[in-house]
Amino acid sequence: LYNKNSYPPYAGGGGFIMDGALAKRLHKTSETLELYPIDDVFLGMCLEVLKVSPVGHEGFKTFGIVKNKNSKMNKEPCFFRSMLVVHKLLPPELLQMWDLV
Repeated sequence: LYNKNSYPPYAGGGGFIMDGALAKRLHKTSETLELYPIDDVFLGMCLEVLKVSPVGHEGFKTFGIVKNKNSKMNKEPCFFRSMLVVHKLLPPELLQMWDLV
């Protein structure tokens, strides 16, 4: 389905931040491309057309966070403060995290 050897740079699913102007430009660009079944890659395809490169940020934990389940650090709000997107937490863990923060 994809005619190049590798996918363009893209933001991994789960979360990303962009300004409204870029969102509008992406919307217009998306209408000019054939829809691709992997949404993350499709976003990268649109960004490529616009000559915009995604930038990583330490606050996005799309592969989860490495933590010692028994560590007192897990109960410290500062442990979670810099995180923007966190995957692989169970609902009770998410509620605990938000209560701490």
